[in-house]
Amino acid sequence: MRHVGANKRKKSISGGLAKLVLSSVLILAGMGQAAASGEAATGAASASNAAGRTPAFKGRAYYESRGEAVWEIPVEGKAIALTFDDGPDPVDTPAILDLLGQYGARATFFITGKKAEQYPGIVRREALEGHEVANHTYTHRMLLHCTDAQIRGEISMAQKSIAMAAGAMPVLFRPPEGFFNSRVLSVGREEGLMTVLWSWHHATDDWARPGVGHIVKGILNDVRGGDIVLLHDYVSGRTQTIDALRVILPKLAEEGYSFVTVSELLRAKNSKTNLVNR
Repeated sequence: MRHVGANKRKKSISGGLAKLVLSSVLILAGMGQAAASGEAATGAASASNAAGRTPAFKGRAYYESRGEAVWEIPVEGKAIALTFDDGPDPVDTPAILDLLGQYGARATFFITGKKAEQYPGIVRREALEGHEVANHTYTHRMLLHCTDAQIRGEISMAQKSIAMAAGAMPVLFRPPEGFFNSRVLSVGREEGLMTVLWSWHHATDDWARPGVGHIVKGILNDVRGGDIVLLHDYVSGRTQTIDALRVILPKLAEEGYSFVTVSELLRAKNSKTNLVNR
């Protein structure tokens, strides 16, 4: 993922002399910055809202401690949440649903509203087969440079389209590419949504089609109960995610893992329920 930083460089040439002076780094009060290594996976806040304010990005630990966003949800037992972004796709999503069904796996699909309107039958199938449908904005628009009204429009339009297709209203939201700031979180909460990111230690990169082996390794290495794994049921070009799932699902099932939705992880954490063998 890309880093969104606050540093800008300016060149200054004076008196016709061929001098190049690098200006000092400007750190504007309240401008969001990436707070820790790996922060690029979440996105830093540097956009102003309509009033010209620049909400500070305070870092993952701050938002997790306040319950404003989750990256993983540690629970008792060997349960993980597979999540799929950017769909549905008319070919790949049904193939993924078929595979999930073979292993009794439930997943969470972060859907764009526009595609929900294009493929309502697939969204409905996701819901009917026990998967969770969630909000990934209407057009997959990057939200950092949007006004509050634009953010709300992207989220609320997706809510309506997904609910109409699925027959269920989403309760989870994932900002496109994981980029957010305090305003994005605030608007999401006002729309009744919890913001969900993903476990940083699972670098699947399946959107870039890095090879089936890379995707498999990115998931099977360092699996922990309560992990939220980022995958995509739509990619540009031929997907490698389906072939990777053919390895991942039986391997983790053999190791005793169950595949649940993000909301199931959240409920298990709150009730201290063991999700294994449910």
